[in-house]
Amino acid sequence: MPDGPLIIQSDHTLLLEVDHAGYADARNDLLGFAELVKSPEHVHTYRITPLSVWNARAAGLTADRMVEALEWHARFPPPGNVIRELREQAQRYGRLRLVKARDADFSEDLRLQVDSVELADQLAKTKGLDAHLTQRSKDDPTVFHLDPASRGHVKQALIKAGYPAEDYAGYTGGAALDLSLRAATKQRPGEPFALRPYQQDAVDAFSGAAKESGESTSGSGVIVLPCGSGKTVIGIAAMAAAGTATLILAPSTTAVRQWIAELLDKTTLEAHQVAEYSGTTKDIAEVTVATYQVLTSRKTRDAAHSHLELFDREDWGLIVYDEVHLLPAPVFAATATIQSRRRLGLTATLVREDGREEDVFALIGPKKADVPWKTLEGQGWIAKARCVEVRVEMPEPRMREYHAADRRSMFRIASENPAKAAQVKRILALHPDEPALVIGMYVDQLKELAAELDAPLIVGTTGQRKRDALFESFRKGEIPVLVVSKVANFAVDLPDASLAVQVSGTFGSRQEEAQRLGRLLRPKAPKEGAGHDPEGNQAHFYSLVSRDTNEQEFALNRQLFLCEQGYQYRLVDAEQDDAVLRA
Repeated sequence: MPDGPLIIQSDHTLLLEVDHAGYADARNDLLGFAELVKSPEHVHTYRITPLSVWNARAAGLTADRMVEALEWHARFPPPGNVIRELREQAQRYGRLRLVKARDADFSEDLRLQVDSVELADQLAKTKGLDAHLTQRSKDDPTVFHLDPASRGHVKQALIKAGYPAEDYAGYTGGAALDLSLRAATKQRPGEPFALRPYQQDAVDAFSGAAKESGESTSGSGVIVLPCGSGKTVIGIAAMAAAGTATLILAPSTTAVRQWIAELLDKTTLEAHQVAEYSGTTKDIAEVTVATYQVLTSRKTRDAAHSHLELFDREDWGLIVYDEVHLLPAPVFAATATIQSRRRLGLTATLVREDGREEDVFALIGPKKADVPWKTLEGQGWIAKARCVEVRVEMPEPRMREYHAADRRSMFRIASENPAKAAQVKRILALHPDEPALVIGMYVDQLKELAAELDAPLIVGTTGQRKRDALFESFRKGEIPVLVVSKVANFAVDLPDASLAVQVSGTFGSRQEEAQRLGRLLRPKAPKEGAGHDPEGNQAHFYSLVSRDTNEQEFALNRQLFLCEQGYQYRLVDAEQDDAVLRA
């Protein structure tokens, strides 16, 4: 493209001009194989990494297509080394295959096939792999016979060595489960229920030929879709396609109970077939929904994680990992040992703050579906969202305290800026009829805000029964404003929430920013008697940030993922008038 919007640099960074007419098309192409690094107002920076290329290859994107996209959008000819290394990383995907061994001389039923003797020699000498690749086939030097129990560990070691393996070894059937989707749900018996097109595509991409014999990579992988787009429904449909006993892992007791409610509403399962396994209840049934917290709990720091035995207690044919980007380290370790079971990860973002995206790829599987947030917004499946960052001045005494503090304390001082309270009230007044969430990180700050707003408060110490009651009252419209801590970040279904005011967050957590915006994205029903409503299906997300503090730096990092998805943050000074703030 002459005068394209993209400048490609030899260090694999890509500079994309936001104001260019070709920006949107270029961004959509780059999302398939590059990662967003930073996104100030005019130029966004992406980077091509091995993992971004391997996910693209797993999704069926060829090296030629990636190179064509770079050449088409580039303002100048792409550096030769970038094209060469992109092709090299793309070619590494597919060189190794895990398959069922059929050699009668070996008791193992798993083998690693390598596409050349030279690469097989190299891998056999690679630290971390050498302990696993000890039994080389006498008949074929490109084949290694493996202990089936090492399947996950080998995949982890291979990806760290730069050679991801395609897993064709298949899965155990698991105990049979008679499960189908209802034509109409119990909650809405008169209305037909069916998967949306993108939901069906995601189920098909995951399930594929998972129940057939023969080689297939179907049956493991990650579905990446926005909050509010119905990932739970996709998980349920994948369960119906697999027809096998299922263990579902979720981030909280609230999420567990929402899963159970959805299963009983949208499927033919009866109550005795679905069980909760949490801190308060530890039942097991054909479909069991457990929290990550209970699986990783232990009596003492040095004790074993006894609840991880749940993975082997029943003949599960499918494990569903809700909010897979939150997967704790002990669950990663357990997952490495159950690679013969089908695995489905569900998430709005593959960004992990601990940098373990490679482990998700190796142990859960590659991306099977990834639909941009703005695409679903444009089709009306999720609400439109306006994102505004409001810069708030800190009072002079508070600023002196800030400058005298260490860096970590500086962030908290800025986050708890008392001047934010007036801005919260102002924003709520600008949207008087919008069900609103006031979201923050620091409990003392939230307690003060709840008292000033005369609004209920939910924090980590709030009992589960009270949480459930308050969430239900909010859903019914009985509570117009709810003040919540990070306990509401994940898997809380509040479909009518259309306004959020974020007063503080977890440093630069991109996943948290995405999840908080996601609380607002369920499509909004037209308001009764409103007629044509230009604000229909519209959500508003305000983030309050203390001006001239390190909170601004962390806010920029927090926004990276959402900017990658096509959202833009308007920067507004708190001193500007209401019309500017609300525009």
